[in-house]
Amino acid sequence: MDEVAHTLTESRVLKNTRHPFLTLFFHLSRERVFSEDRTRFYGAEIVSALDYLHSGKIVYRDLKLENLMLDKDGHIKITDFGLCKEGITDAATMKTFCGTPEYLAPEVLEDNDYGRAVDWWGLGVVMYEMMCGRLPFYNQDHEKLFELILMEDIKFPRTLSSDAKSLLSGLLIKDPNKRLGGGPDDAKEIMRHSFFSGVNWQDVYDKKVGYLHGIVFIYFG
Repeated sequence: MDEVAHTLTESRVLKNTRHPFLTLFFHLSRERVFSEDRTRFYGAEIVSALDYLHSGKIVYRDLKLENLMLDKDGHIKITDFGLCKEGITDAATMKTFCGTPEYLAPEVLEDNDYGRAVDWWGLGVVMYEMMCGRLPFYNQDHEKLFELILMEDIKFPRTLSSDAKSLLSGLLIKDPNKRLGGGPDDAKEIMRHSFFSGVNWQDVYDKKVGYLHGIVFIYFG
């Protein structure tokens, strides 16, 4: 019955979303490390897509690299909506233990009620992977992995910029109420972060900016 419910949820979400990044799925190129510019581009598109879902009272709950694909123009597509939760408003919470172990937020592991901030934790993990080439917390033993997620501080490569470190540190705060994006402003708080300074969010939504072959370019017309 759970599989049927997840399939129905995925079908319903896909049917009712018209965001430009939620159609025509293609595989994400799996390079080991992305530059900060490239990560900024992908990160902005993910933030825009999650902002759209959250505004529709949908929490994604399964953000991970495997669910991020690229279209022929290099734009991010989010796929696999089976774990989405509908009807989640600003103050609404969920209880279901679900997601992918390496991407689970601390509040999910602690079996607490949780809200939209789980998606921003997932964003932090994904963007950390892109810029650092590894997961922020990893152990093959899930019990030890969960202990790391709950207790361990994140470590950064020396090459990472201060803005990148600040963004990742904010997204990976273990307390969801203090997490970047965890307040009532939701995605808007992340959009205002210095890592995304200079990003025109309407252009991101309209796909006026693209990324191909290591070049960020702007569409005209």
